[in-house]
Amino acid sequence: MVQYEYLFKIVIPKPSSIARGICCFATRSRFLADKPARNDNVKNALTKLHHYRQPEARGSSVETKLATSPQTRTKVKSKSHPETGQQSSPAIEERWATVDRYRMRYLCSGTGPALVLVHGLLGYSFSWRHAMPVLAQKATVFAVDMLGVGFSDRPPNLDCRFRAHAERLLRFLDSVSVTSCDLLGTSHGGAVVMMAAALAPERVRSLILVAPVNPWSTHGKGWAPFLTSSSMSWLILRLGPGLQTAHDLMLRRLYGDRSRIRPGTLEGYSAPLRITGAFKYWLDVMGTWSSDLRELESALPRIAHIPTLLLWGDKDAAVSPTSAGELRRQFTDCRVEMFDGVGHLPYEEVPEEFNSLVMAFLSERHQDVS
Repeated sequence: MVQYEYLFKIVIPKPSSIARGICCFATRSRFLADKPARNDNVKNALTKLHHYRQPEARGSSVETKLATSPQTRTKVKSKSHPETGQQSSPAIEERWATVDRYRMRYLCSGTGPALVLVHGLLGYSFSWRHAMPVLAQKATVFAVDMLGVGFSDRPPNLDCRFRAHAERLLRFLDSVSVTSCDLLGTSHGGAVVMMAAALAPERVRSLILVAPVNPWSTHGKGWAPFLTSSSMSWLILRLGPGLQTAHDLMLRRLYGDRSRIRPGTLEGYSAPLRITGAFKYWLDVMGTWSSDLRELESALPRIAHIPTLLLWGDKDAAVSPTSAGELRRQFTDCRVEMFDGVGHLPYEEVPEEFNSLVMAFLSERHQDVS
């Protein structure tokens, strides 16, 4: 019981009742693995694997129903405003790139300077459904599913170090003919884009880092070795799809105010979980966590000159908000914006405020360049 409770201390301060439920998972894993999804959205995603519906962003008229067949490119047309007849947002296209001989899924929308969005450890391109319709009005936005997660391919023996992710991200940019861009990354994705910028600083106009994993946050340093131990790895892989409930609980804990969880959010994030390899990917990422953080710290001087915006929720339970100050000091042109009462996912909790800050920063940077 102690082990199971410790597992959930990473996101739940008082995990006793949750831990008892997880202990039940261990004895009912086969039942849970075979249990059909109750929500129709999730059921469709799990049975078809390559089809799902993203919930429509609040206040947006863009329909984001995407068919993810690898043989097709889906274009989602913009809808006009019912009163003015003007286009409310550009079309969103689902596309596939080839990276290291594997299919990498991404969404693309808008025209203008390239902006690349990189999700966190528990996310995929779904994370940006509230941001893309707005950001695409001023930029060509690429929202990726990194290899190993979301609806991209899951290569066997995938190297999941920060550096390897960053190198693949740069090869993705090559595949879509993007020579320079603004990079926006959240959580684990924030660490990845910092590393990518360190590897190719000449290709990065600016960085937007949303609660990025960094060497000065204490979260993760203790639990990563524990979760990747042989006994815990075996348990997590054994439970597999039965951990969907725990996954939902972790996502809830990442909110500063759970009343802001919008309909379809938990279902959308859970959609890819029954694709083989989802849980192994998480374990592989955490397996090199400590060494990755050391390498990232040593790489930061190479990106100190890049204009950077740090966005954080002051109730972040995943990456410590107090680490923002030390991270800020690594850059010569950096500012921090803290969201009051918001957790780890400001683009989910307060998308309007999030989009406004990002748009203002990009407009300022592009004006300076021009």
